[in-house]
Amino acid sequence: MKRLLVVYHSQTGTTERLALAVATGARSAEIDGVETTLLRAVDAGPGDLLRTDAVVLASPENFGYLSGGMKDFLDRTYYPCAGRVDGLPYAAVIAAGNDGTGALAALRRIARGYPLREVREPVVWRGPITDVALRHCSELGTAIAAGLELGMF
Repeated sequence: MKRLLVVYHSQTGTTERLALAVATGARSAEIDGVETTLLRAVDAGPGDLLRTDAVVLASPENFGYLSGGMKDFLDRTYYPCAGRVDGLPYAAVIAAGNDGTGALAALRRIARGYPLREVREPVVWRGPITDVALRHCSELGTAIAAGLELGMF
């Protein structure tokens, strides 16, 4: 059984809804061989990252950057996981109040430091959450889980 970890930070509930959609997509009826865990960034730690086969990181854009909660998760896990998660597949979800480019650039820069391997184009959603946003996130979750199940990464 492969494991997918979805880590999110949300203060208003917007990013949480997107992360829930990712997890729902990953738990699709077509996916049998992947166990999906959804954790708030404050509740996730190095052990969670070390036990997973892929991770989706979902963060709001705060002041043009990652949220403090997501940055805290990445800071807390970096040294305990250094050299132990090299090449771990990841994807990103950004709930953007601006354009999302600053938050996404920061996440990618941090991911290169681990190093993690981006395996799917990010979902950067600008504005209020719609059914389209939730569908994009669900599709991302299904794609990551299917890739794990098929041994693509």
